[in-house]
Amino acid sequence: MSSWPTDSELIAIKEAVAKMSGRDTEEVRVVVAPYRICPLGAHIDHQGGAVSAMTINKGILLGFVPSGGTEVQLRSAQFDGEVCFRVDEIQHPIGLANKNGAPKETSIWGTYARGALYALQTSKKNIKQGVVGYISGSDGLDSSGLSSSAAVGVAYLLALENANELTVSPTENIELDRLIENGYLGLRNGILDQSAILLSSYGCLTYMDCKTMDHKLVQAPELEKPFRILLAFSGLKQALTTNPGYNLRVAECQEAAKVLLTAYGNSELEPTLCNVEHEVYEAHKHELETVLARRAEHYFSENMRVTKGLEAWASGNLEEFGKLISASGLSSIENYECGAEPLIQLYKILLKAPGVYGARFSGAGFRGCCVAFVDAEKAEEAASYVKNEYEKAQPEFAKKLSGGTPVLICEAGDSARVL
Repeated sequence: MSSWPTDSELIAIKEAVAKMSGRDTEEVRVVVAPYRICPLGAHIDHQGGAVSAMTINKGILLGFVPSGGTEVQLRSAQFDGEVCFRVDEIQHPIGLANKNGAPKETSIWGTYARGALYALQTSKKNIKQGVVGYISGSDGLDSSGLSSSAAVGVAYLLALENANELTVSPTENIELDRLIENGYLGLRNGILDQSAILLSSYGCLTYMDCKTMDHKLVQAPELEKPFRILLAFSGLKQALTTNPGYNLRVAECQEAAKVLLTAYGNSELEPTLCNVEHEVYEAHKHELETVLARRAEHYFSENMRVTKGLEAWASGNLEEFGKLISASGLSSIENYECGAEPLIQLYKILLKAPGVYGARFSGAGFRGCCVAFVDAEKAEEAASYVKNEYEKAQPEFAKKLSGGTPVLICEAGDSARVL
């Protein structure tokens, strides 16, 4: 079983909600929405590629009680202010709402709560009751490339569904959370994050085909050596929606697909790389200009790494699994061309750390952290090595981590759920 959340964390959340609502702590329900890592399948979910993921023992806790009316009242452990709205208010995508002169949300962290209501309304879900809630994320892990935004969206969806006694499948909630990010926020990402958070199971690697939505859980055999997950933070933070790099990469992948499909006489198909057969890619890749060729190469090579990675995981071969993760990291740098210099240096430092099987960026690679699999017995030594070497390589960014934990040692987690 996952070691998170702890009893003390649950008690603190329940007491905060009880104080807000005037209700007993025993009435408070808690959504557990873990953060995720993506060992293999980087940057290809938006093209219908194959991905792998697992959750970690850190994430979002949302304590709530049904409000008894249409009101939603939310507070946060990390952010100031209070978010209040009603579930009978029709929500519109942020860009459209601002064009129409609607008031902007004064507490920006509440955007995802409104987005969850938007997704549920758009999908014709019968939401009549709001919630009184208190949300808290694991300290220092927002904007770190661990899908904190998807975890927040999932948490609000599960709370609103639970308060309204709705039964919604994990697969449907994946689509609802995508509606928050694609429809409400205008972000062109795929479904990796939501899938990992909603489908994962403790001790398993989650595999998902993002074209067909087929998924399976791959159990690893009893490992001779237990592993830990290292999260090494760069100190570089920038919101994904304000960085043009992410949406630009998606557009480049689509353009590469369009060229390849046209070359093969299938221009009527949707221009995503999952619609391009590998043989077609090999036959026509010479027709792609340099940048588009790199994006396509990343997609097809990463798909192959996911397949090989599942085999390595299922056989308990962490050494091979780690090599594939590191190769994914290199392709992200050279072919997908993401990752700011601090993250690239952090990736290279992790590869030299004692006991590390493999490493790569976590998330889109334009900010946040790197993730590594490490021999559990050498995790502390590796964390110390990475901290010291990164301070030498990037003293200014390392300073931004002072007071926090520059390298975090984690374990595998479980799926999102309501306690």
